[in-house]
Amino acid sequence: MAQLLILTSAVNSEVLPALALLSHGTRIIPAQPDQLVNAPDADVILVDARTNLIGARSLCQILRTTGNTVPLMLVITEGGLAAVSADWGVDDVILDAAGPAEVDARIRLAIGRSPRPEETATIRAAGVVIDEASYSAKVHGRPLDLTYKEFELLRFLAAHPSRVFTREQLLSEVWGYDYFGGTRTVDVHVRRLRAKLGDQESLIGTVRNVGYRFNVSEEDGVRGIHPVGA
Repeated sequence: MAQLLILTSAVNSEVLPALALLSHGTRIIPAQPDQLVNAPDADVILVDARTNLIGARSLCQILRTTGNTVPLMLVITEGGLAAVSADWGVDDVILDAAGPAEVDARIRLAIGRSPRPEETATIRAAGVVIDEASYSAKVHGRPLDLTYKEFELLRFLAAHPSRVFTREQLLSEVWGYDYFGGTRTVDVHVRRLRAKLGDQESLIGTVRNVGYRFNVSEEDGVRGIHPVGA
């Protein structure tokens, strides 16, 4: 079941009668730009263009230029189809007389075609919080000013707490297989990373004659990787 938002200025008139026979949830707000500011969330937005083509076109263009990513469908009469063009910015048009099967199919297809937001993750371990979406990291609430490779090194180690990695493994995982520098690069970046961690430098532990690991204690706990907002 989808949540639909209908934008219409019609009074006592069903914009799309077939919706009464479907289980989708609907919310209706006036088809006015100022109403979009506090508009409720929806899976699909339906704009009523049956009686006011110019107003509907303007509203659709406003929705697109303000960054709306929700599928946008235009409800229109057969006589109004000739006025619709690509610059309206709509994803689909549907006749107001369409039957429930067609309406349902178009809604499902519109949702299915809409791009899904990429899942980003937050890594939390031993007081370190790493936000992969913004390439930012904090330790006990203090922001860390890291270079890209320092961030990648910290992210990789924190994502595998207590696991020991050789310098060669870290070169492969963080710098990539096509990197031709020596393992000394890892030592330099670990030293810089520890300096930026300050009094938490011991989070990056050295295992003699082996490599490095991200240190956590039982008290610290590890919450691992979670989707942002979960």
